[in-house]
Amino acid sequence: MEMSVNLILLLLFSATLLLGKRLGFGWDVLGLKPETLRSMDFLIGFVASAVAGVLCFGILIWQTEARVITNSYSSFQFFTAAWWTLRSVLIEELLFRGVLLLLIARHLGVHKACIISAVTFGFYHWGSYGVFGDIPRMLEVFVLTGVGGLMFAYAFLLTRSFYLPVGLHLGWNLVSVVVFSEGPLGMQWLEVAPQQDLGLFMTVVIFLYQIIVLPWVTWYYLKQRKGLLW
Repeated sequence: MEMSVNLILLLLFSATLLLGKRLGFGWDVLGLKPETLRSMDFLIGFVASAVAGVLCFGILIWQTEARVITNSYSSFQFFTAAWWTLRSVLIEELLFRGVLLLLIARHLGVHKACIISAVTFGFYHWGSYGVFGDIPRMLEVFVLTGVGGLMFAYAFLLTRSFYLPVGLHLGWNLVSVVVFSEGPLGMQWLEVAPQQDLGLFMTVVIFLYQIIVLPWVTWYYLKQRKGLLW
Protein backbone atom coordinates (compact mmCIF):
# COMPACT_ATOMS: atom_id res chain seq x y z
CA MET A 1 0.00 0.00 0.00
CA GLU A 2 2.76 2.42 0.97
CA MET A 3 4.68 1.68 -2.21
CA SER A 4 1.59 2.16 -4.39
CA VAL A 5 0.85 5.56 -2.84
CA ASN A 6 4.47 6.61 -3.29
CA LEU A 7 4.21 5.51 -6.92
CA ILE A 8 1.04 7.56 -7.37
CA LEU A 9 2.86 10.63 -6.03
CA LEU A 10 5.82 10.04 -8.36
CA LEU A 11 3.58 9.52 -11.40
CA LEU A 12 1.47 12.56 -10.57
CA PHE A 13 4.57 14.71 -10.14
CA SER A 14 6.07 13.47 -13.43
CA ALA A 15 2.79 13.96 -15.30
CA THR A 16 2.51 17.50 -13.94
CA LEU A 17 5.99 18.43 -15.18
CA LEU A 18 5.40 16.89 -18.61
CA LEU A 19 1.98 18.48 -18.99
CA GLY A 20 3.31 21.83 -17.82
CA LYS A 21 6.07 21.72 -20.40
CA ARG A 22 3.67 20.70 -23.15
CA LEU A 23 1.22 23.50 -22.31
CA GLY A 24 3.94 26.13 -22.40
CA PHE A 25 4.51 26.68 -18.69
CA GLY A 26 8.05 25.28 -18.81
CA TRP A 27 9.72 22.63 -16.69
CA ASP A 28 9.52 24.82 -13.59
CA VAL A 29 5.72 24.82 -13.76
CA LEU A 30 5.53 24.22 -10.00
CA GLY A 31 8.11 26.87 -9.14
CA LEU A 32 10.43 24.41 -7.41
CA LYS A 33 13.73 26.01 -8.39
CA PRO A 34 15.36 27.02 -5.08
CA GLU A 35 15.40 30.76 -4.43
CA THR A 36 15.75 32.82 -1.26
CA LEU A 37 12.23 34.23 -1.49
CA ARG A 38 10.72 30.81 -2.13
CA SER A 39 12.54 29.36 0.86
CA MET A 40 11.12 32.20 2.93
CA ASP A 41 7.67 31.41 1.53
CA PHE A 42 7.87 27.85 2.80
CA LEU A 43 9.33 28.75 6.19
CA ILE A 44 6.87 31.53 6.94
CA GLY A 45 3.93 29.53 5.61
CA PHE A 46 4.84 26.47 7.65
CA VAL A 47 5.54 28.33 10.90
CA ALA A 48 2.47 30.57 10.63
CA SER A 49 0.23 27.60 9.90
CA ALA A 50 1.70 25.40 12.64
CA VAL A 51 1.41 28.19 15.23
CA ALA A 52 -2.18 28.88 14.16
CA GLY A 53 -2.95 25.18 14.51
CA VAL A 54 -1.38 24.94 17.97
CA LEU A 55 -3.31 28.02 19.14
CA CYS A 56 -6.55 26.54 17.79
CA PHE A 57 -6.03 23.31 19.71
CA GLY A 58 -4.94 25.33 22.73
CA ILE A 59 -8.25 27.20 22.76
CA LEU A 60 -10.11 23.91 22.40
CA ILE A 61 -8.18 22.33 25.29
CA TRP A 62 -8.69 25.39 27.49
CA GLN A 63 -12.42 25.73 26.85
CA THR A 64 -13.19 22.03 27.29
CA GLU A 65 -10.81 21.59 30.25
CA ALA A 66 -9.37 18.69 28.30
CA ARG A 67 -6.79 16.29 29.60
CA VAL A 68 -3.78 16.03 27.29
CA ILE A 69 -2.29 12.56 27.35
CA THR A 70 1.24 12.03 26.05
CA ASN A 71 1.61 8.71 24.28
CA SER A 72 4.80 6.68 24.00
CA TYR A 73 6.01 7.92 20.63
CA SER A 74 9.26 6.99 18.91
CA SER A 75 11.15 9.09 16.38
CA PHE A 76 10.43 6.39 13.79
CA GLN A 77 6.69 6.75 14.39
CA PHE A 78 6.99 10.53 14.12
CA PHE A 79 8.87 10.47 10.82
CA THR A 80 6.54 7.81 9.40
CA ALA A 81 3.49 9.91 10.27
CA ALA A 82 5.21 13.10 9.06
CA TRP A 83 6.02 11.46 5.72
CA TRP A 84 2.41 10.27 5.38
CA THR A 85 1.23 13.83 6.07
CA LEU A 86 3.70 15.41 3.64
CA ARG A 87 2.80 12.89 0.94
CA SER A 88 -0.92 13.55 1.31
CA VAL A 89 -0.29 17.30 1.15
CA LEU A 90 1.82 16.98 -2.01
CA ILE A 91 -0.77 14.79 -3.74
CA GLU A 92 -3.55 17.26 -2.95
CA GLU A 93 -1.45 20.23 -4.05
CA LEU A 94 -0.55 18.55 -7.33
CA LEU A 95 -4.21 17.76 -8.00
CA PHE A 96 -5.76 21.07 -6.99
CA ARG A 97 -2.98 23.68 -7.26
CA GLY A 98 -0.83 22.31 -10.06
CA VAL A 99 -0.83 22.72 -13.80
CA LEU A 100 -4.63 22.45 -14.06
CA LEU A 101 -5.03 25.54 -11.87
CA LEU A 102 -2.55 27.41 -14.05
CA LEU A 103 -4.47 26.35 -17.14
CA ILE A 104 -7.79 27.53 -15.71
CA ALA A 105 -6.19 30.83 -14.64
CA ARG A 106 -4.82 31.30 -18.16
CA HIS A 107 -8.33 31.12 -19.63
CA LEU A 108 -10.56 32.46 -16.85
CA GLY A 109 -8.26 34.64 -14.76
CA VAL A 110 -6.75 34.21 -11.31
CA HIS A 111 -9.83 34.91 -9.19
CA LYS A 112 -12.19 32.55 -11.02
CA ALA A 113 -9.52 29.86 -11.09
CA CYS A 114 -9.00 30.14 -7.33
CA ILE A 115 -12.74 29.91 -6.68
CA ILE A 116 -13.07 26.81 -8.87
CA SER A 117 -10.10 25.23 -7.10
CA ALA A 118 -11.58 26.02 -3.68
CA VAL A 119 -15.00 24.61 -4.54
CA THR A 120 -13.60 21.36 -5.92
CA PHE A 121 -11.29 21.08 -2.91
CA GLY A 122 -14.30 21.40 -0.61
CA PHE A 123 -16.26 18.77 -2.55
CA TYR A 124 -13.26 16.43 -2.50
CA HIS A 125 -13.12 16.51 1.29
CA TRP A 126 -16.70 15.32 1.58
CA GLY A 127 -15.37 12.01 0.32
CA SER A 128 -12.04 12.01 2.13
CA TYR A 129 -13.75 12.88 5.44
CA GLY A 130 -16.65 10.49 4.81
CA VAL A 131 -19.39 13.00 5.65
CA PHE A 132 -21.86 12.31 2.82
CA GLY A 133 -25.44 12.43 4.11
CA ASP A 134 -24.66 14.50 7.22
CA ILE A 135 -25.75 17.93 5.94
CA PRO A 136 -24.45 20.10 8.84
CA ARG A 137 -21.11 18.31 8.76
CA MET A 138 -20.96 18.60 4.96
CA LEU A 139 -21.48 22.36 5.19
CA GLU A 140 -18.84 22.69 7.89
CA VAL A 141 -16.28 20.63 5.96
CA PHE A 142 -17.04 22.46 2.70
CA VAL A 143 -16.52 25.91 4.23
CA LEU A 144 -13.40 24.98 6.22
CA THR A 145 -11.64 23.13 3.41
CA GLY A 146 -12.99 25.47 0.74
CA VAL A 147 -11.49 28.50 2.48
CA GLY A 148 -8.26 26.57 2.91
CA GLY A 149 -8.31 25.66 -0.77
CA LEU A 150 -8.88 29.30 -1.70
CA MET A 151 -5.90 30.35 0.42
CA PHE A 152 -3.65 27.66 -1.09
CA ALA A 153 -4.75 28.53 -4.64
CA TYR A 154 -3.96 32.23 -4.26
CA ALA A 155 -0.67 31.35 -2.55
CA PHE A 156 0.32 29.26 -5.56
CA LEU A 157 -0.85 31.58 -8.33
CA LEU A 158 0.46 34.80 -6.76
CA THR A 159 3.90 33.33 -6.02
CA ARG A 160 3.96 30.94 -9.01
CA SER A 161 5.54 28.42 -6.69
CA PHE A 162 4.58 25.42 -4.56
CA TYR A 163 6.63 26.56 -1.57
CA LEU A 164 4.06 28.79 0.14
CA PRO A 165 0.95 26.61 -0.35
CA VAL A 166 2.81 23.47 0.68
CA GLY A 167 4.19 25.23 3.77
CA LEU A 168 0.73 26.48 4.75
CA HIS A 169 -0.91 23.12 4.10
CA LEU A 170 1.78 21.04 5.80
CA GLY A 171 2.06 23.16 8.96
CA TRP A 172 -1.61 22.82 9.87
CA ASN A 173 -1.90 19.16 8.88
CA LEU A 174 1.25 18.15 10.74
CA VAL A 175 -0.01 19.75 13.94
CA SER A 176 -3.47 18.23 13.54
CA VAL A 177 -2.52 14.72 12.45
CA VAL A 178 0.85 14.05 14.07
CA VAL A 179 0.83 16.21 17.21
CA PHE A 180 -2.83 16.16 18.26
CA SER A 181 -3.89 12.87 16.63
CA GLU A 182 -6.78 14.42 14.64
CA GLY A 183 -6.81 12.45 11.42
CA PRO A 184 -6.96 9.10 9.69
CA LEU A 185 -3.74 7.86 11.31
CA GLY A 186 -5.44 7.62 14.68
CA MET A 187 -3.50 7.99 17.92
CA GLN A 188 -0.13 9.70 17.50
CA TRP A 189 1.81 11.90 19.94
CA LEU A 190 -0.85 13.67 22.04
CA GLU A 191 -4.38 12.60 22.90
CA VAL A 192 -6.88 15.33 23.78
CA ALA A 193 -9.69 14.13 26.06
CA PRO A 194 -12.30 16.90 26.59
CA GLN A 195 -13.93 16.95 30.03
CA GLN A 196 -16.90 19.11 29.01
CA ASP A 197 -18.76 20.22 25.88
CA LEU A 198 -17.37 23.16 23.96
CA GLY A 199 -20.65 25.07 23.82
CA LEU A 200 -22.27 26.83 20.87
CA PHE A 201 -20.53 30.18 21.30
CA MET A 202 -17.01 28.76 21.44
CA THR A 203 -17.81 26.33 18.63
CA VAL A 204 -18.61 29.35 16.45
CA VAL A 205 -15.49 31.18 17.69
CA ILE A 206 -13.20 28.27 16.79
CA PHE A 207 -14.93 27.87 13.43
CA LEU A 208 -14.41 31.56 12.63
CA TYR A 209 -10.84 31.38 13.91
CA GLN A 210 -10.07 28.63 11.40
CA ILE A 211 -11.49 30.48 8.39
CA ILE A 212 -10.18 33.96 9.27
CA VAL A 213 -6.86 33.96 11.12
CA LEU A 214 -4.51 32.01 8.84
CA PRO A 215 -6.09 33.30 5.59
CA TRP A 216 -5.62 36.86 6.88
CA VAL A 217 -1.98 36.18 7.80
CA THR A 218 -1.44 34.71 4.32
CA TRP A 219 -3.09 37.70 2.64
CA TYR A 220 -0.94 40.11 4.67
CA TYR A 221 2.22 38.16 3.87
CA LEU A 222 1.45 38.14 0.15
CA LYS A 223 0.98 41.93 0.25
CA GLN A 224 4.34 42.43 1.98
CA ARG A 225 6.22 39.59 0.30
CA LYS A 226 8.31 41.41 -2.29
CA GLY A 227 9.52 43.94 0.24
CA LEU A 228 10.93 41.33 2.61
CA LEU A 229 14.20 40.85 0.76
CA TRP A 230 16.83 43.52 1.26
